[in-house]
Amino acid sequence: MRARTVHVVCVPDGCADEPLAELAGRTPLEVAFTPTLDRLAATGIVGRAAVIPEGLPAGSDVGNMAILGYDPRVHHTGRAPIEAAAMGIELGPDDIAFRCNLVTVDDDGTLIDFAGGHPPSGLAAQAVAALQAELGSVEVSFHAGVQYRHCMVAPAAWGGVRSVPPHDLIGRPLPPPSGPGAAEVAALVAASRPVLARFDAMEANQIWLWGQGRSPELPSLASRHGLSAGLVTAVDLVRGLGVLAGIEVHEVEGATGLVDTNWEGKRDIALQSLADGADLFVIHVEATDESGHAGDVAGKIEGLERWDRRILGPLVEGLDDLGRWRLLVVPDHATPCALRTHTPDPVPFLMARSRGDGPGGCFTEAAVGSCPPVAGHHLLPRLLHR
Repeated sequence: MRARTVHVVCVPDGCADEPLAELAGRTPLEVAFTPTLDRLAATGIVGRAAVIPEGLPAGSDVGNMAILGYDPRVHHTGRAPIEAAAMGIELGPDDIAFRCNLVTVDDDGTLIDFAGGHPPSGLAAQAVAALQAELGSVEVSFHAGVQYRHCMVAPAAWGGVRSVPPHDLIGRPLPPPSGPGAAEVAALVAASRPVLARFDAMEANQIWLWGQGRSPELPSLASRHGLSAGLVTAVDLVRGLGVLAGIEVHEVEGATGLVDTNWEGKRDIALQSLADGADLFVIHVEATDESGHAGDVAGKIEGLERWDRRILGPLVEGLDDLGRWRLLVVPDHATPCALRTHTPDPVPFLMARSRGDGPGGCFTEAAVGSCPPVAGHHLLPRLLHR
């Protein structure tokens, strides 16, 4: 019998960037002190991955679906229904789900913060309950998620609404939705303002509805690859992909999605799950993406350094204790600090294994710039069958 090999996929969300003048033309990934990442790259395989297929939105829904080995061109139906799955919401054949952000706008309708000041989840849940009590109906229902990320279920007839993702609109007036159902969506957005105005402790002052779609159908990871898998994340979107793919989703206390997240908890649950028999574990960290959206260059560098020091270094030590291992590191998209939004550009990836017998390289945007892009959904099969 062959010795068992365990597999880990690390997703530092949005960590890829573009050269910045304040970093002398370098990116946060080039500046950050990441000795473990550098060591793995030096004895692994590096390259460039097209995690966002041409024509699809540059979002974590598309990117993480590709990272889990599913071709988004085949399986993607929208962002919100994935998050609905994470929340245990079953969509009927005549239902669609919308992402419902709690956002902050100024008096002239300019978007100040797509995350509504990152309200505590408990306070946000009270606000969503108020939205349901006053705006919910037989056809429309509001469901609380985490911090600013929530869900609204609506009639499938509204599926043609065109609404721009709020993280693409920072500092700009919110454009009205268009298409079938736009009037109904705009009316709900307007009606949310007096409801949220009662919550003085929260910066968010209205909702924004976007990312709608029907529930997708994903064949389980077990049926496709014959393995058991676990996942940890602070983000409902990634949690929902795990649910849809039949992956065991683990909860970690203190997982915030920000730079203050429970880094050690995510690392430790991965090692424990693998020790208990899982074949694959996915560690998703949101902090680098949030820093990119905020234009926080120092925060993004700090997030990369904490990820290397508090997850990746001890993770590799723990994997060595388990025996043979393979590791994939790849962001789900780029979130350049200067742009403060996602881009569809190919991103660096790294594959390493316990034998450390790869050709070597450097895990930075510039170092892999000349590599031909690999389709993102091909990475996981390549990791499993190297």
